[in-house]
Amino acid sequence: MPVSLRQTLKVGSYILRQKLKGREKYPLIVELEPLFQCNLACAGCGKIQHPDHVLKRRMPVEQAVAAIEECGAPMVSIAGGEPLIHPEIHVIVDELVKRKKFVYLCTNALLLEKKIDNFEPSPYFSWAIHIDGLRERHDESVCRPGVFDKAVRAIEVAKERGFRVTTNTTFFTHDTPENVRRVLDFLNDELEVDLMMISPAYAYEKAPDQEHFLGVKQTRELFSQAFAGGRRKKWRLNHSPLFLDFLEGKVDYECTPWGIPSYSLFGWQRPCYLMADGYAKTYKELIETTDWSKYGRGKDPRCENCMAHCGYEPTAVLKTAGSLRQSLRALVGH
Repeated sequence: MPVSLRQTLKVGSYILRQKLKGREKYPLIVELEPLFQCNLACAGCGKIQHPDHVLKRRMPVEQAVAAIEECGAPMVSIAGGEPLIHPEIHVIVDELVKRKKFVYLCTNALLLEKKIDNFEPSPYFSWAIHIDGLRERHDESVCRPGVFDKAVRAIEVAKERGFRVTTNTTFFTHDTPENVRRVLDFLNDELEVDLMMISPAYAYEKAPDQEHFLGVKQTRELFSQAFAGGRRKKWRLNHSPLFLDFLEGKVDYECTPWGIPSYSLFGWQRPCYLMADGYAKTYKELIETTDWSKYGRGKDPRCENCMAHCGYEPTAVLKTAGSLRQSLRALVGH
């Protein structure tokens, strides 16, 4: 099963309530960025290129919780920067879990063992640890040797302590279908993580490495070959089947950027986690004052090669929720 039954039922009931209210635009999961500072400088990252005075800022707990409550999303992905640098990140997590939000804390895991005592296992909380390939490939991606081994150790410790552990793996042009299969087999069969998320790399304008981002054709070729022969069915992937169909090129969708909005120190980011065309103070303002018709493939050149989950997973989830056959398919994980 792609996600827990508890989460599936809660998100499904949430979507139903939005439909009954007649809401056309609503969030499924919020990308919460309570800081931008990081203890790594990955070649493909475009989130840490800010001046020092911005990197030193930390979002207050009250502000973070208020933003999530205002928009009403049932799920929260806490990113950054490196969230474990934030001195009150465990308080933010605890407050969101108390409100029965499903929280994924995205981390490179360098500080996980040091900070783990601040957290408690919960069906509403998951570590989301970045693993961008096996040892050599991962350490090359994060531009520091030894990080892969620390991340693997952190996964083992977290699982020993009873936490849910998920992973997030980004693939670039120098990855092959065999690389994809090897890393997913390792995470699924050897480390036995609970769920795995995968994504083609998006071309951040400020990322140091601008040469290895995947285009649409390359993404479809990579994943269709990696998944050939029904391989994807054996992996515990944290995606709807329709999104995986999308990565393979079996279907095509329009982006739903408001489905996974980004809230940071600057406010609600327009139009999505990957592009910054200004900020809104509230989610309501984001929805009502953003010209969504300007974005998407064929409309904005920055969108042409994007197949990222933050835009297309919401589309797949909403199409799944609108189809009994696809809903049953999602429940059984095929």
